[in-house]
Amino acid sequence: MDELTSLTGLHRKHAARLLRSGGTSKRHEVRPTRRIYDEAVREALVVIWEASDRVCGKRLRSLVPILVEAMERHGHLHLANEVRSDLLAMRAATIDRALREVRERSRGRSRRRAPPSAAVRRSVTVRTFEGWDDPPPGFMETDLVAHSGPTAKGSFVQTLTVTGIATGWTECAPLLAREQSLLTAVLGEVRKLLRFPLLGFDTDNDTVFLNETVRDYCQTAGIAFTRCRPYRKNDQAWVEQKNGAVVRRVVGYRRFEGLDVELR
Repeated sequence: MDELTSLTGLHRKHAARLLRSGGTSKRHEVRPTRRIYDEAVREALVVIWEASDRVCGKRLRSLVPILVEAMERHGHLHLANEVRSDLLAMRAATIDRALREVRERSRGRSRRRAPPSAAVRRSVTVRTFEGWDDPPPGFMETDLVAHSGPTAKGSFVQTLTVTGIATGWTECAPLLAREQSLLTAVLGEVRKLLRFPLLGFDTDNDTVFLNETVRDYCQTAGIAFTRCRPYRKNDQAWVEQKNGAVVRRVVGYRRFEGLDVELR
């Protein structure tokens, strides 16, 4: 044992274990061969990745079964059984490795196009809760109250609430669908009920308000069209208070089915 340890430099206990086992053994087992996915699986993965708005591998791994089923049902994807099984078996790290080249090629491009409302949003003046400066009657804050009940799926009725800053005068009108032309038509009926002309129309950043239809309507009618800051509900404190004190108190929180319309 002394000669073995002096020649090999091994510890005595380790040398004794080797002698008892009958020879050397590898400390680690041989790593299994990495699974290789063919080009058909990679192409299907790229299609699903684009449909998911290019999310990361960890999020895409959870979405793959849902997207595969939905895209095959609507005819956007046709997969062989082998390709489908391989695609569902891919792990998050494997997905990231398979998409590495595609990500590098697409790097530098915009992830998505700016929504149509972005240009309209930039053209509408921002007004904060301190920006009213004692306005005359006619400057109104506006908001929508959703009557969707416990779920926001499908179409449901919404209440258009219009509240005056100087007077507190509040008018409410139902919308059977979230559609900008319908909104301007309902707003025209609300203007008939007001005891003073509508001078200012202040809204949040909802796309049903920030669009060319509503903006052009306000410009034609000579109404000052403004919006609050995103995620700052206190900028519309007057109408937010009426949403609870008037709309929710009268209508409640039940669901009221609306109409399905094609949005413009």
